[in-house]
Amino acid sequence: MRLIAALATLLFAVGFATGVSAHAALVAVEPANGTVLASAPPAVVLRFNEAVTPGAIRLIDGSGRARDDVRVDTAGDAVSVNMPPDLPQGTVVVSYRVISQDGHPVAGSVIFSIGAPTGTKRPASADEELSVLIWLARVGLYLGLFVGVGGVFFARWVAWSMIGMTVPRVALAIGIPSAVVSLGALGLDLLGLSPAGLVTAAPWKVAFATSAGPALLVAIAAMLFALLALRSGWSSRALAVIALVCVGLALTMTGHAATAPPEILTRPAIFLHGLGVAFWIGALAPLAALVSKPGAMALPVVYRFSRIAVPVIAALALTGLVLAVIQLGKPSALVETRYGLVLSIKLALILLLLALAALNRLRLTPTLARDHEAGTALKRSILLECGIALAIFAVVAGWRFTPPPRTIVPETPLGIHIHSDKAMFQVLVSPGKAGVDDFVLQLMTGEGTLLRAKEVTLILSLPERGIEPMERSASLGPDGYWHVHKVELPFAGRWQVRIDALVSDFERITLEDELVVPPP
Repeated sequence: MRLIAALATLLFAVGFATGVSAHAALVAVEPANGTVLASAPPAVVLRFNEAVTPGAIRLIDGSGRARDDVRVDTAGDAVSVNMPPDLPQGTVVVSYRVISQDGHPVAGSVIFSIGAPTGTKRPASADEELSVLIWLARVGLYLGLFVGVGGVFFARWVAWSMIGMTVPRVALAIGIPSAVVSLGALGLDLLGLSPAGLVTAAPWKVAFATSAGPALLVAIAAMLFALLALRSGWSSRALAVIALVCVGLALTMTGHAATAPPEILTRPAIFLHGLGVAFWIGALAPLAALVSKPGAMALPVVYRFSRIAVPVIAALALTGLVLAVIQLGKPSALVETRYGLVLSIKLALILLLLALAALNRLRLTPTLARDHEAGTALKRSILLECGIALAIFAVVAGWRFTPPPRTIVPETPLGIHIHSDKAMFQVLVSPGKAGVDDFVLQLMTGEGTLLRAKEVTLILSLPERGIEPMERSASLGPDGYWHVHKVELPFAGRWQVRIDALVSDFERITLEDELVVPPP
């Protein structure tokens, strides 16, 4: 018993000793995306909002050839991709895949041109087969942790019976290999390899180096402890508790929610949330088996579970609300982002679960107390809960492919500075790429004070594509700057920018410069 307690304490300490981490985002690139250079730069520097570990860096030169003579250096939050000395002219693509501190891959591409742009295209997106494999493995892992471990805990501590253990056994049998596959698939994703790469050592090594590696080992330990708890013996109840604790620990060690700041709040919240999900969802299949048995043996178990479930569901609601507020950042993200849409679907399914739980507690359970043969309706309701829980697992597994809104770093707007002896104009373009952009014109005198103007006109042209000057009138905003909204920039390239500022009835200041607009 002392050995079991020591092991549980060690696992708990490991789970909460994980360092501060978040989801990485690219914040700057040198040279800037879409830039046309006279000669090749010595290196392309990618700067992130946190330290990252390079996974796979690929270079496609202007001739369309993939280069394998690239050297990569890292220093804190910067990844330097050193360019080969013999790069031909044309458009160059640097494709990066780095490992965030929360164990998730962050991928993208940077494009610049030497001499003049060519038809080189960005690399294809991640392999769809790998995405399906990652999703299936994640769903299988949820089955093992919540249905398997939760079912065993229910049997040992609530039902005091091993009736209905077939489904938890199957869930554990699915969950353990799913955890192993999840680890290998993570390595494939980090290195940009196809599923065939699972037979090689590289993806496993790189996956173990992330925070997800130890977390998946703890998840496997949870399911192994649950398997041991299925056996009769004095230690079975203790093993069930350790297995449940390991479920919470595995969830706190990696992932978007657990690594969100402030971790002193989010890690305990995800720990309690995970335990609550395992307790609630794990009980459903054994309960359905119990109420289908003739006689009154199921009624005390149903009442015991019902009494415990009320505070558990309250804790689930509270911790879920805390995590959702932290992850979303603002209410509009619930409908404006993919992460928010997944959360919205999950919430709708949870409301259905709560409605069924209320029906079971307030109507079907009292009916079972009066008529021991009336368990069919309760069984059907519980089985429907099982189906909804499986749908929630399938939906939530989609969070693996979309970062939470809190980690999305706003794109840095393009900016140019135009000046003469009389005036200085700062032009900011957001989002700063081909498409529809907003312009902010900051007009200042030569001494740096605000330049007051009666009217301001923005003139844009793209001679290389035959686009003649387009005039747009600017409006003065409450911030003291001039704004031009929803300007169509249909093509990437070197746009000619001219700003006419009428400062008096007799004086007009005109300044011109070039704005390099990258592709969308």
